[in-house]
Amino acid sequence: MNIVELERDRWQGHPLPMGFVATTGYDIAIQRNGDDFEVSFTKQSLPVAFVKQPVEDDRLFQDHWDDARAWGVIEGDDLLAVVETAVESWNNRLRITELWVGTRLRRQGVATTLMNAAFQRARDEGRRMVVLETQSNNTPAIEFYLRYGFELIGFDASHYSNDDVAKREVRLEFGKPV
Repeated sequence: MNIVELERDRWQGHPLPMGFVATTGYDIAIQRNGDDFEVSFTKQSLPVAFVKQPVEDDRLFQDHWDDARAWGVIEGDDLLAVVETAVESWNNRLRITELWVGTRLRRQGVATTLMNAAFQRARDEGRRMVVLETQSNNTPAIEFYLRYGFELIGFDASHYSNDDVAKREVRLEFGKPV
């Protein structure tokens, strides 16, 4: 499997089919008791499998990312897997903006190899941490990130809508020091 750096001019705007299916998700409870807050994340079986369809927004090299670079697996003109990274210079972190592996290549170590490329960039540039986000209902991704050594570093209970907690689609931030 050959991982290559993708040329921005060739791949900018390339759509990624970032859908997933999950049978579990995290229930998030936020309770306030006086000046204190209690937050819990509890993994639960979903009554019906959650199916996330790809959306138009998932494209490579979007203009709002600073110094985006990407690595992928290419076969002919087809992109089979990719990791994209962008610099957060204000806090010296590297953000993984996209990580996608096509169905045919899953469970073969491709995501780990792509993640290694992102961490190599972070080391080469002297970044202090690699961060990424996913949703509380994307348990396949969460399980991979935890196996890779990421830890939960934050969440946003109203990032996607005012009903994120009820929808079990809370933005979760994960990070791993370099």
